Amino acid sequence: MTERRVVIAGGHGKIARHLTKLLTASGDRAVALIRNPDHEGPVRALGALPVLVDLEQASVDEMAEVLRGADAVVFAAGAGPGSGVERKDSVDRGASVLLADAAERAGVRRFVQISSFGAGEPIPPDTDEVFAAYLTAKTAAEDDLRARDNLDWTILRPGGLTDDEPTGEVTLTEPPLERGTVPRADVAAVIAALLASGQEGQPPHAVHRTLMLTEGSIPIQDAVAALP
Repeated sequence: MTERRVVIAGGHGKIARHLTKLLTASGDRAVALIRNPDHEGPVRALGALPVLVDLEQASVDEMAEVLRGADAVVFAAGAGPGSGVERKDSVDRGASVLLADAAERAGVRRFVQISSFGAGEPIPPDTDEVFAAYLTAKTAAEDDLRARDNLDWTILRPGGLTDDEPTGEVTLTEPPLERGTVPRADVAAVIAALLASGQEGQPPHAVHRTLMLTEGSIPIQDAVAALP
């Protein structure tokens, strides 16, 4: 089987690191996009090729060069805890749009975006300003992807993220889905299964679909295989 090259934005994040381990174990190459040079060693130790880039400053042309020759792109970046309203927009929306633009320019069709429960829904009036900005940014990033016919995109909305041990069993379905939690390691395993689907000349699963994900009772491979 030919090695696949998967570019991961937010390459030092917790889900990204789990995904890198899975890709490396399966013989694929993860390319970890990182902003902090201190993260080069840790992601390299997991088997990833680190690429130092600031997604809030890079141009589409610069990113397209990074993506050229890749088989898939995973948007796992986020402004993170402690960031304000502006960075929720510039990272959670802006960086996703940048990466999608670059993927189109580089001819990389497969694009998996990690979104969130609450995206695409009305924001309750008592929501904290920063979290409201986060959900607004995620919704806008989703809407941007849905307008792109040149990408085989999948939007994944995991529930509350935990650092629990993976169970290998989930609930994976199109909206709606009752709120729940899910280990980050299982989110990564779902992404890995989505990326692995459709090989050997078959189309990938869940193209142009939005999926909700929580812990559940269906083995991950079965849950992905059941998707159209």
